[in-house]
Amino acid sequence: MKTTGLEKILGRIEDLDSVNLGILVQRLARERKMQETVFNTIHDGILVIDSDGVVQYANNAALLLIGLKENDVGVTRLWKMVPDLAKSIHSETVGGQKKSAPVLSREIELSYPEHRVVRLYMVPIDAQVGHDDSGGYVIVLSDITEERVSMEERIESERTSSIVRLAAGVAHELGNPLNSLTIHLQLIERKLKKLTEQKDAAKLAESLQVCQGEVQRLDGIITHFLEAVRPQKPELNELDLLELVEEVLCVQEVELSNRQLSVKVEVSDDLPSILGDRGQIKQVFFNLIKNAMEAMQPGGSLRVLARRDADHVFLQFVDTGSGISEEDLSKVFQAYYTTKKEGHGLGMMIVERIMREHGGCINIESHKDKGTAITLQFPRQLRRTRLLE
Repeated sequence: MKTTGLEKILGRIEDLDSVNLGILVQRLARERKMQETVFNTIHDGILVIDSDGVVQYANNAALLLIGLKENDVGVTRLWKMVPDLAKSIHSETVGGQKKSAPVLSREIELSYPEHRVVRLYMVPIDAQVGHDDSGGYVIVLSDITEERVSMEERIESERTSSIVRLAAGVAHELGNPLNSLTIHLQLIERKLKKLTEQKDAAKLAESLQVCQGEVQRLDGIITHFLEAVRPQKPELNELDLLELVEEVLCVQEVELSNRQLSVKVEVSDDLPSILGDRGQIKQVFFNLIKNAMEAMQPGGSLRVLARRDADHVFLQFVDTGSGISEEDLSKVFQAYYTTKKEGHGLGMMIVERIMREHGGCINIESHKDKGTAITLQFPRQLRRTRLLE
């Protein structure tokens, strides 16, 4: 192995006079400064700990990841930050002899200072001569939070898509017997007109109308269901969100009035238009307003708040309804999950899918027996254009 000039000097350090020793110290300080500069430009966290787990060195990324301060270096044990890590790396005794220190690679979840998923790679430092224990460890921390979230979203998206395709297939198959029922009811109607006994004919005609009405209703439900759940790419056009909200409120005006509910639309700024699919965005608003109505008692109120920032347009639907428990809140977007007796559990899943396909997102805040606030975040046209470019 080639010996560097610095190693040669260190090899005869005892022979150096005070002047040369001072020069050596300055050179070492410069090299340390250069190494620290290099380590601090790396995005991964780098830690050096001794055999007791005390952090002896941490670059800037490591300090941020595990919530250390500079004055903690040389004092704080890593086990305090990651308690179960000590169990994994402590040498074990087998047959009266210590096993060599392990090289570890594992993923850990940190909750402080932020919720992070980190991949940890740890290599032991060679034991010092004359000592039985390890000289410590070098640890590399890689933040894989976004990678993990992206993977989970992809899995959830694939799961949702498979459920939607299955539901669409079932709904399509239901259409065949409904068509058959419609045809036979028409035949019955024709034969009914030929009956001479007017009294019986009137009763049968009334029952027939009920059957035909129910078939039409089921056919309408399936048609709307297919339109809602069948994955379709949004047809993007310039949209005025407040105009769409007003259109949906007009359709639901009678039901709102019957339930004795008030609605107030509050706008803080002039809202810019967005790019979106008119039918799909109206479906989002319809579902959210419908859910709010069904959650409120007579006298309740729904507020629609609108605002914008440099990159997004926000619409918030705030109701005074029964709210959602903390346990149920995490399940809101799951397919077929519902707390309603007559609900199908697809509404919020469809809302989330539509928002995602428009480049937006949805956030829910709720308190049991106090109400729910649902915020929709849409990308502004200019921002979307910059992203595409």
